[in-house]
Parts: sequence; C-alpha cells; structure tokens
Amino acid sequence: MSIEVGSKVQGKVTGITNFGAFVELPDGKTGLVHISEVADNYVKDINEHLKVGDEVEVKVMNVEADGKIGLSIRKAKPQAERPERPARPRRENRSNDRNERHQPKENFEQKMARFLKDSDERLATLKRATESKRGGRGARRG
Repeated sequence: MSIEVGSKVQGKVTGITNFGAFVELPDGKTGLVHISEVADNYVKDINEHLKVGDEVEVKVMNVEADGKIGLSIRKAKPQAERPERPARPRRENRSNDRNERHQPKENFEQKMARFLKDSDERLATLKRATESKRGGRGARRG
C-alpha cells in the first residue's frame, strides 16, 4: 500500500518529542504528527494527548521527496467530531473613524498652515523656557 496525500490510515505512536509524535504507518514507514496537528485546541504538552503505543487515525498531509511524511490527527477526524470555532468578530478600522469625526477634511494648504502655527507656538515656548534658565536677554552680570 503506497502512502498518498489526503488518505487516512491507522498508525501506532512509536516516539514522542517536544515538537510532535512519530507514527508508524501500515507499510512500515514512519511519519511525523506536528504538535499543532494533534488536537483542535492548543497543545502545551503532547504527553497529555498521546502515549507511545497508542493507535491513532492520521491523515497524510504531505510526502516529501526525501521520504519525510507529514501527518495530522486533528484533520483525520470527521467534521462532525471537530468542534466548530466561532467566527472572529470583524474589527473595523476605528482610528480613521475617530479622526474623521473630530476633524473636517483639510486640503494641503490648511494642513500646512496648521502645522506652521503649531510649530511656531512650540518654538516660542521652547525659546521662553531656555531664556528663563539663562537669565533672559537683558540680565545683568555683576
């Protein structure tokens, strides 16, 4: 029996690592079930889900040219058994909405005028602060 992508086969867990489990397939070949393909939910410790010697049904995900076989336990389950994830609520780009509500549309000249005004105000504030630290322009030395 040849291993074909998409086929479901029974296998036996022969080894467990921190990144997945090795499963021996019926024809004597070994494939890897990555830890992300063990269950539908997050798997922190693969040992909570599988043990060496367990019989599992796996789906062949890919067969590489060098003989590596990628397997999935979670995709081998029928759709009815797999819990359906709730759809994520769509987030709208709210930053644009906020800016449009508070500021009317400006053309380039208006934006430039506003920028220059703000810039001049900041420079004046900075100049006042530095002059007061030096004693001002007309301070007497003596």
